[in-house]
Amino acid sequence: AVTGEEITQNGLGGADVHAETSGVCHFAYDDEATCLEEVRYLISLLPSNNRENPPSVACEDPAGRAGQALLDLVPADGNRPYDMRAVIEELVDDGEFLEVHERWATNIIVALARMDGEVVGLVANQPQSLAGVLDIEASEKAARFVQMCDAFNIPLVTLLDVPGFLPGVDQEHGGIIRHGAKLLYAYCNATVPRISVVLRKAYGGAYIVMDSQSIGADLTYAWPTNEIAVMGAEGAANVIFRKQIAEADDPEAMRARMVKEYKSELMHPYYAAERGLVDDVIDPAETREVLIRSLAMLRNKHADLPARKHGNPPQ
Repeated sequence: AVTGEEITQNGLGGADVHAETSGVCHFAYDDEATCLEEVRYLISLLPSNNRENPPSVACEDPAGRAGQALLDLVPADGNRPYDMRAVIEELVDDGEFLEVHERWATNIIVALARMDGEVVGLVANQPQSLAGVLDIEASEKAARFVQMCDAFNIPLVTLLDVPGFLPGVDQEHGGIIRHGAKLLYAYCNATVPRISVVLRKAYGGAYIVMDSQSIGADLTYAWPTNEIAVMGAEGAANVIFRKQIAEADDPEAMRARMVKEYKSELMHPYYAAERGLVDDVIDPAETREVLIRSLAMLRNKHADLPARKHGNPPQ
């Protein structure tokens, strides 16, 4: 952690590089007292060693507390941003969580919190930053956190609202596929309980690497606003129905018709459940209760990795 005193000594630019640009610094605080307080909080969330479970505490926040505010926090319109931190506050005990790498790769959130007194690791897309897409830094940030949680027996809860991987020459030249594979590897290699919830968008390869059912999530849920697809309706319609649109007397009217048809047939709220992509479509207000019940059910999960010298993770 970097304190305000170190920032003063080394210059603001140095702190910015560590906390925002390089990702080397996990936490940064204005003063030493706050830093030490947060270190104590961090330690309270971790087990003494890898053979113990994280410490549990008595919880006065009801497990069945309804999250009615969630209905207003997440817009049904997929093009409207919102703050995922507000969603996390509604789900965790007393609205308290410890965010890791808060200032680096802000398009994804990783945090430690408690649900019904038990420690959980949260991985969530942040629609307020780059629309919540995955890029190189976000993939590495999330992968490192997933591996840390798995090392310390911390169950994982993933909140999805991801429109895909960030396009662009810089990302391609930087090896976005290789870095995205690190997140895929981290989830597939994790033996702790894994639960994912699709809040809104879940498109393409980014959806797959964000602990989808296809890579071994123990339980997957979705809100009624979910859109699980290869891509958005507009882009998909332009590819699938390109010939029909080009040959139509009114291409724009035909495009609008095809987009509507694609949405009604392949992106309606219960398509994912019908195809077995999720275990259940749940009421957003019941998300906390569903997650706590699911975590309790998976508490004694035991999974063995294949016998081998070591894994071969993407670099």
